[in-house]
Amino acid sequence: MTYRRISYAVWEITLKCNLACQHCGSRAGHTRAKELSTEEALDLVRQMAEVGITEVTLIGGEAFLRPDWLEIAKAITDAGMVCGMTTGGFGISLETARRMKEAGIRVVSVSVDGLEATHDRLRGRKGSWQWAFKTMSHLQEVGIPFGCNTQINRLSAPEFPQIYQLLRDAGIFAWQIQLTVPMGNAADNYDILLQPYELLDLYPMIARVVERAYSEGVKVQAGNNVGYYGPYERLLRGKGDTNPWTFWQGCQAGLSTLGIEADGAIKGCPSLPTSAYTGGNIRDHSLRTIIEETEELRFNLGADTPKGTSHLWGFCKTCEFAELCRGGCSWTAHVFFDRRGNNPYCHHRALTQASQGIRERVVPKVKAQGLPFDNGEFEIIEEPINTPWPNNDPLHFSADRIQWSGDFLRSREQGVGSRESGVGSRESGVGSRESGVGSRE
Repeated sequence: MTYRRISYAVWEITLKCNLACQHCGSRAGHTRAKELSTEEALDLVRQMAEVGITEVTLIGGEAFLRPDWLEIAKAITDAGMVCGMTTGGFGISLETARRMKEAGIRVVSVSVDGLEATHDRLRGRKGSWQWAFKTMSHLQEVGIPFGCNTQINRLSAPEFPQIYQLLRDAGIFAWQIQLTVPMGNAADNYDILLQPYELLDLYPMIARVVERAYSEGVKVQAGNNVGYYGPYERLLRGKGDTNPWTFWQGCQAGLSTLGIEADGAIKGCPSLPTSAYTGGNIRDHSLRTIIEETEELRFNLGADTPKGTSHLWGFCKTCEFAELCRGGCSWTAHVFFDRRGNNPYCHHRALTQASQGIRERVVPKVKAQGLPFDNGEFEIIEEPINTPWPNNDPLHFSADRIQWSGDFLRSREQGVGSRESGVGSRESGVGSRESGVGSRE
C-alpha cells in the first residue's frame, strides 16, 4: 500500500467573498449555508493536530470576512501547527496585517492574475489589482513573508513575463502557478481556458520565466496541473534543485493533503468537486474516521499497485508514464470529463500528438449546474495540427502574443533562458528516456 502521511490541510473557513472572479471554482460570494460555528471550528483545529496535520492554509471565499478568522488562526498556531493564508487582498489594511502577525499567521499568498486591467477583469472588481499590491506592501511592513499565486489562462498568459517582474519587485519569495480549469465559474467562462495544443507555446515561455525567477531568488511552485514529463519537467518541479528525481509523481489527494469546506465537508484535496469526493462531514464523524475509513479519501492508496492505473482511459491509459503519473491532477481531469483518469492539460501528450501531426481541442458538452465546486463535461476533438483557428475563438493564445519586456529580450540575446542554454531542452535529457526520469531503466 502507498505510504500515507497527511500533514497539510487547506481550509475554506467561509465562502463569503468581496470579489467575483470569472475563474472561481467554488463560485464564492455569499456565505455557505451552515458554515461551522466558532466552537465547531476550534474543535476541528484540535482534531487536525491530533491526526498529525502540521500546516494549515486558510482560504475562502475571502478568509478575513469571517468574523472569528483570527481566533481560528491563533488556535492553529497555539496547537503547534503552521498557519498560512491565501487571499485576494482586497481590503487588508496595515492594521489588519498587524493583527495577522499577532495571531501567528506565518505566511500569506496573494492572488495576482494579470496586469491591472486583466486582473480586475478576471477578479470582477475594479481596484482589486491595486489592493493586491497594497496588501503585499502591508505584509512586508509588518514582517510577514508573502508569495503570490497566479492562474494561467488565455487572458493572463500573454502577460506572464511582466506579471513575474511586478511580483519580484513587490518582494515575493515564492510564486505558485496553476492552469485555470473548468470548475465553478470557469466552467461557465470556458472561452478563457487554454486549449491543450496551446501548451506547446505556453511551456517554453513559462520555462524561460521560471529560469529567470530562480536566478533572482524567487522560488516557483508548479501547481498540480502544470507540466507532466515534457522537456521542462525538472525545471518546473525542481524549485531550483537539480535533483534528477524532481518530477510529477501522481495525485497526492488523501495521501499528503486534506481539503476542508466551510460547512465541515472533508475531501482529499481542496480543489476536488464536492459531490464526487466528499468523504464525510465533521459534524457527523471524527476527522480521523473520515480519513481512515471513507473511500473518497482513500482512492489513491493503491497508487503503487495495478489499482493505481485502473481508472485511466484515453491517452493516459496508453502513456509510457502511466504508472508514475496516474493521469496527472485528478481535479483537472474530473472537471473536464466528469471523471478522473484522462488529463488533456499534459505537455508530454501535446508534444506526442504534435509529432504525429495532430492536436486536441476541448469543447463543452454538458453545462455545469451552478453550484460551488461543480463541473460540466467537455469532449475532445482531434484534428490536424495545422487546422486554422476557429472564427469564433478570438482569445486564442500563441507565442506571438507574449508580452516580453526589454529585460527578457536582452537576456535572450545573451543566451540566458533560451533553448541554446540547454535548460529544458531535449538535449538536456529532462523528461526523456535517456535521463531515467519516469522510465523503467
